[in-house]
This record gives sequence, C-alpha cells and structure tokens, in this order.
Amino acid sequence: MLAVADSDSYLKWAACLLGDLPPGCVTELVVVRTPIAPSPEQIAAAVGGLEAPPVLSARSVRRLAERTRPDVILVACTGPVVDVLVAETLGDLRPRPVFASGLPGISVPATDKAWVFRSGCDLFVVHSEREVAEFSEIAGRLGGGGAVGLARLPFLRPDLTAAGGNRVVFATQAKVPRERDERERILTALAALAARRPDLDVVVKLRALEEERQTHNERFHYQRLWREMGEPGRLAFEAGSMYEQLQRAAGFVTVSSTAALEAVAMGVPSLVLSDFGVSAEMINLVFEDSDLLGTLDELAGGGFRHASKEWCAANYFHPPLRNDWTGQLGGLVAEGSRVPARSLLDGPEHAAGRRRARLRVEVPPKMLRVGYRAKRRMRRYLRSLT
Repeated sequence: MLAVADSDSYLKWAACLLGDLPPGCVTELVVVRTPIAPSPEQIAAAVGGLEAPPVLSARSVRRLAERTRPDVILVACTGPVVDVLVAETLGDLRPRPVFASGLPGISVPATDKAWVFRSGCDLFVVHSEREVAEFSEIAGRLGGGGAVGLARLPFLRPDLTAAGGNRVVFATQAKVPRERDERERILTALAALAARRPDLDVVVKLRALEEERQTHNERFHYQRLWREMGEPGRLAFEAGSMYEQLQRAAGFVTVSSTAALEAVAMGVPSLVLSDFGVSAEMINLVFEDSDLLGTLDELAGGGFRHASKEWCAANYFHPPLRNDWTGQLGGLVAEGSRVPARSLLDGPEHAAGRRRARLRVEVPPKMLRVGYRAKRRMRRYLRSLT
C-alpha cells in the first residue's frame, strides 16, 4: 500500500491506518506537496517516532506509483486533492490500484460534500457504526463511489491509559469557534482555572505554531490572541504529540476535537464546551448524550467528567470485531479486474474546480501564494475603477 497525505491531520491518520494493516503488508508513506503540507516538526509529531516520510510533488508521487505498482493507494488528503489525484494524477495507472480514502476524525453528521469529493475511490473508511449508516445513506441517495468500510479510529488504542498528572489540556480546533471574542472567553476561563488551582499546569495544546500551516486555516491563533490580551494569567502553549499531553493530564477540554475521543479512551476526565452551541457547524453534534457537554463556568471550576457507556458503544468505541475495512480492501484487491468507482465530479461542469485543485498539487506553494496575491490585487484594482 502507498499512502499519500497532504496535511498534518491526514498524515497522522494515514500513519495510524498503515499500522493497523495485517502483518506482511508492505507500506510506503509520502506527503504530497501542497500549500498546507506539514512542517518537518509536524511530520515528526504525526508519525510518532517512525522515519519521516518525504514531501514529493504530485509528479514524483506518480513516478513512485509507476515504479512500485502498489495494490492499494490510500489517498489521505483533503477532498479536492483526493479528487484530482484519483481522477487525473493517478487514475490511469495500469494495473489500476484500489483507491481508498476517508476522513481522519469525527465525521458526524455525514455530509454530501465529503462523499462527493471521494466518490472516485473504491473504499471510503470511517470510524463508527453511526458514520457507516449515515454515509451509506448518502451513497444510496447520490450514487457514485464504492464501499463504506469501518475501522477503529486509529488514535484510540485500548492498551494505552493515562499515567496521571497535574495538567489540564485544552485542545484547539482551527475552525471553531470562529469569533475572536469567543476564543478570548475560552482563554479567560482557562486562566481562571489556573488561578484557582495553582497545583495544575494549564496547557493550550496547539495544532500548529503560528508560522506553521495546518489542514484548516486558523484566523485567530490562540497564542497570538493571548499575547494581544496582555497574557493576563498563567497559561502554557505547546505543540507536538497529543498522546504525550494526555499521559500527564488530570483533565481535558475542547470545543470540538478528535482528541476528546483520545482522552475518553485513556480515561482522562473531560469537558466539551457547549457555550457556543451544539450543532453541525460547531462540529460537536456527535457529543450530544455523551455526558461530556459543559460550560466555560464549569471549566473555570474544574468540572470534568466521564463519557456514558451507551454513547461510547455507538460512537467510536465499538467492538474490534466490527472493523471490516481491511477485509473489504483485501476483497477489492483479490477481484483484480473490477469496475472502478464512479466519481460524481466527472463531467465538464466540474472541470474548473479540478483545474483549481490541480494547481494546488502541481504549482510550488510559494509561487501559488504569489499568484493568489497578484489576483487579489488585480481584483481590488478593478473594483476601484467601477
């Protein structure tokens, strides 16, 4: 299997999935060069001590696939990049490999968009019984694509438990909450907890440092906000491994992060903030009925709790025997000459979108950013003439 990732979160997901393959599988992991490609530090944190994968251009990925002729290519990338790699960069490989893709974290509620971008893949990997049901419904309604497979969420290892410690870990999420004042309220509550509990180290666990790229752009970076607020309290800001943070955690908090599931798996008391709403837009709908939802006031008071057993069974903590993605993958490989999955983005109406996605994987990021800036300046100039 050749796995191709394009960002920090997808790289971590791909590395973990490769580790779940049956013994004897030969694997190779690479990062495709895009504007959101992870930094060397992010790569090292994502692969957890394994050899750092190379960062390659799309053409180099193609040459690697031609040379190694993998049975399976795991396209662990953001949606538009999955589509263009499968449809154009790698789609005419012969013999045609099995193309697999999926989503690296919480995917509730399932979205048509996620399915459509990956509908050219033969296997779509998700991580809970609920997600399988929701994406299977979308597949039946929209058509296209291949099978839906169930895997354990790779970061959840039942053999790992927290060693215990004196730190509270806040896991940031790039997309939510969106507003500056909402993020400042979170920092203020964390500082209040640190002031009330001097025995605790309160850590803001960053997905990326200010100068690093990540899967989703972050308009108001927490560390920069804290500096602009005048650092009114005792908080630490750290990047790196979430597992290492949770090993030393007495409590965990987030607005919406897959790391909440890691904390639950490791037995760390947790809190999912509901002050900004519980909805698909906040990416926290999945935590309804989990017993983990709470408020900023509870955070300031250290009100952490454990998830309900019923919720865990339906969401990501299913019995290992239910995982079928490797079996489905083996069946697809054994089929040999099979009908490829049909992408819903084939056709002239989607050609412009594919051209834009192709630029992301074919044009060096620095050159692409210069082009974007020039385009924005030209638009501003033309508006000034009207």
